[in-house]
Amino acid sequence: MTRILGIESSCDETAAAVVEDGSRILSSIISSQMATHSKYGGVVPELASREHLRAIVPAVRLALEESATRLEDLAAIAVTQGPGLVGSLLVGMTYAKALAISKGLPLIAVNHIEGHIHSVVSQNRVELPALALVVSGGHTHLYEVREDSTYRLLGRTRDDAAGEAFDKVAKLLGFGYPGGPVIDMLAPYGDPRAVRFTLAKMKGNPLDFSFSGLKTAVLRWFESRDMREEIDARRALLDENFKPSLDQWLAVTPQATLDALASFQHTVIEELLRRAVRSADEIDARSLVVSGGVACNSGLRRAVERERLPYPAYFPSLGLSTDNAAMIAAAAFPKLARGEFADWTLKAQANLALA
Repeated sequence: MTRILGIESSCDETAAAVVEDGSRILSSIISSQMATHSKYGGVVPELASREHLRAIVPAVRLALEESATRLEDLAAIAVTQGPGLVGSLLVGMTYAKALAISKGLPLIAVNHIEGHIHSVVSQNRVELPALALVVSGGHTHLYEVREDSTYRLLGRTRDDAAGEAFDKVAKLLGFGYPGGPVIDMLAPYGDPRAVRFTLAKMKGNPLDFSFSGLKTAVLRWFESRDMREEIDARRALLDENFKPSLDQWLAVTPQATLDALASFQHTVIEELLRRAVRSADEIDARSLVVSGGVACNSGLRRAVERERLPYPAYFPSLGLSTDNAAMIAAAAFPKLARGEFADWTLKAQANLALA
């Protein structure tokens, strides 16, 4: 039995996990900073770093305790090298280095995006080559996942990530941060075809994404209406309750706004699936992997089911969709087998590319 401790601190979640033999998750601890950042409408990098410093030691200690693992039982320690916020990455990397040095353990550097892919691949029998759609608040990428564990970038966003577009639209309309889950919650109560948002037409690589035009279209829709009263009502609700219920949100959201939310989400999903399906066809993919925080979106999951694809589509469990350390530990196992270890000069890379 081979165990790896994974440490993830690329953005606003401090996570530690122990994974055994590449797929069995013995523990997965996530310390969220959502309450800290929500009042600012987004992640504040300096605050994120400070919160990681507070949480990293307890998170690792709890991950080891829950998995009944001693540091001496580990085969290696895996840590996210990037991409992400440099200050946040440095907290996890520094602590991982200290543990590895003190116990004489190998250190394995993991790309955060590769971790998201392994959140699915490690838990399912995914037939390769596969098309991976990694979609979150910081990433919207299409990769070919090859049989030799290498990757080829097929398409990426040229501006906002899909999750970022969700959050910005939600913030504009007074739904707070993070806004993606709120839009997903309310979209079924609106008409997805009530507001006609135009799909992006890309010059150059047709597999690239762009969400800035859609975001601007929502802004124009917003500016054409007097929404001050309903936005004030939603902000007052958030001041009273950090996580309002569905009924509370519906009480302060008119039908026209519900229709706009449904139309916005429908357009984002159509953009994602249109390019994912085209990419999969181009590489003769045998599977589709959808991962990242937006993989939690119930509308996206239903749309993939309705698509009736000629190959299986895999999503991570909800617990593995958002940032976590189990995916980092799982992604380290192939590197452990190949002897791909980092040395103590390892540096955080905010824009680290996977391919």
